[in-house]
Amino acid sequence: MRRKMEGSVIVVEEKGGLGSFLWGIAIGAGLALLFAPASGEETRRAIKQRGRKLWTAAGEKASELQGLVAHGFDDAKERVEEVIEDRRQAVRDTVEAGRSAAHSARDELERRLADARAARGRARRPEPEPEAPEA
Repeated sequence: MRRKMEGSVIVVEEKGGLGSFLWGIAIGAGLALLFAPASGEETRRAIKQRGRKLWTAAGEKASELQGLVAHGFDDAKERVEEVIEDRRQAVRDTVEAGRSAAHSARDELERRLADARAARGRARRPEPEPEAPEA
């Protein structure tokens, strides 16, 4: 059988704050000095060397990244130029097809107009009546 606990519950909250942080820094620095494998001068020299290596590596990576970005830009620019040239050629082809169609339509209309004029001219002229034989 379960028993229900009745009553108050006490919660204790402690705030860490800045003081705890500073104590942690002080203790960590003290332990680092106790367990440091090298003297201060050697440690500073090692830090400088590592810093120089990191600086060199960062410069190399920056150059590499710059090359990649430049290469990517050039590739994208080339693709865009190809698409633009393809579209220009398509427009040229379309314009040429339109011109050709317009010329064909014009030639057809001129032919029909000439035929209509000829037919109209024939309709206006009375056809000569056949001469009757004289008796």
